Amino acid sequence: MPKLIYVDVCALSRPFDDQGFMRIRLETEAVNLILSKGKEGKFRLLVSSAHDVEIRAIDDAVERIKLQAVINEMGVRTKGDLREIRERAEELVRLGFAAGDAAHLAFAEFHSAEFITCDDRVIRKSLRHKIGVWCGNPVSFCEKEGLK
Repeated sequence: MPKLIYVDVCALSRPFDDQGFMRIRLETEAVNLILSKGKEGKFRLLVSSAHDVEIRAIDDAVERIKLQAVINEMGVRTKGDLREIRERAEELVRLGFAAGDAAHLAFAEFHSAEFITCDDRVIRKSLRHKIGVWCGNPVSFCEKEGLK
């Protein structure tokens, strides 16, 4: 059975960021590798309403359309107790997470999906608050999974 992953919008958007920085290029390559392995069936990319909200807010039309295409093509819509997910997101907000990050994390936790983000603050807070799923950046995920 494929491993469940939850890739937040900042990671999915990495290919659209300024590639003049080494870290961004590395994370872009890692995101592309993760998505290619997802297409091969190694991973199942979970998608939530939090993705939809953030993607709709992207100003760049090309980026917005391409990200929507990625989640439509590869994503598996999350199902579950939205009340429970909302309560967990509210708890995460009380711990200091931004509302969008809290929503993504709550969906990932509810489905026991590994959480991939490029936001160092989210990763640090997740480690500090012992979030119930693995949380890290795309490069760390590729290293952990032995992706080539």
